[in-house]
Amino acid sequence: MQTIKYAAFSGALMAYSIQEAMATAARLGFDGIEIACREPHLSPDTSRRRVDEMRTVADGLGLDIPVLAGYMGNFSEASDRECEAAYEAFCAMLEHADRLRADALRLFPGGPNAFLAHDYHYEKAAFWLRRCAAEAARSGKRILLEIHNNSLVETPDSALRLLGLVNDDTVGLIHDAGNMYIVGTGFGRESVARLGKHLRHVHVKDEKRIGASGEPGTFKNRTARGEEHFLQCRLGEGDVDHRELFAALQAADYRGWLTLECFAPWPPEEQLAHDLAVAKAWWRDGEEHRDD
Repeated sequence: MQTIKYAAFSGALMAYSIQEAMATAARLGFDGIEIACREPHLSPDTSRRRVDEMRTVADGLGLDIPVLAGYMGNFSEASDRECEAAYEAFCAMLEHADRLRADALRLFPGGPNAFLAHDYHYEKAAFWLRRCAAEAARSGKRILLEIHNNSLVETPDSALRLLGLVNDDTVGLIHDAGNMYIVGTGFGRESVARLGKHLRHVHVKDEKRIGASGEPGTFKNRTARGEEHFLQCRLGEGDVDHRELFAALQAADYRGWLTLECFAPWPPEEQLAHDLAVAKAWWRDGEEHRDD
């Protein structure tokens, strides 16, 4: 059977210290933790000593750190000065990635929504991503762009458009069915085939459309249909059925990580435990029926 690894997203545990978040992930049976690059967990300003302490804690718990989930970038709509500052923050995070033995670092190219973007948005994002890619390559790291609503890369087609302009294999994509559900683009077999070799990492979360937001776990988002409202759900309780995606990943012999990005309005440990159990069950079921 092929190997798949599960990471907890530390962003779902922001009420915890990074040490507590790591201990929780290990206790629940995760293989690793994807660290959200914002305080109190990690930032470009985090000291080397503290970063080394994180790696020591992770080693003691037997946790890998596959990705640092950076929030820097947003080049397409920023000023040149802001882009330079974002680039410098990225370089600082690259050093953290090396000390934490993380293979990849997430960047955001910026917005607006792909259906509103102009050519110059893509060209500007590509220019700065090429600079970042050159630096990442020197460090032996990869850059990941998350397919994300309200961004230039909110569909497989728009993501591949930007990658074509960057033209550097150092840069790959994070498949995120939850984000793609918000956008209204397909997130099953066709998306895996379309992304092909560029699919390097997978985020898993569930949600559903609702009439209005305002309650815990709800949010609103601009889509091609206008302003829409969503409720974040535990896996299997919303409208983002990942089973077809998992089957497609298995057929493509995907051997990477699944990061559970759980933001449902439940106690963090409870929601992570639930989502991990469901994800493992769906993955096992897909493996058992793979040759049917």
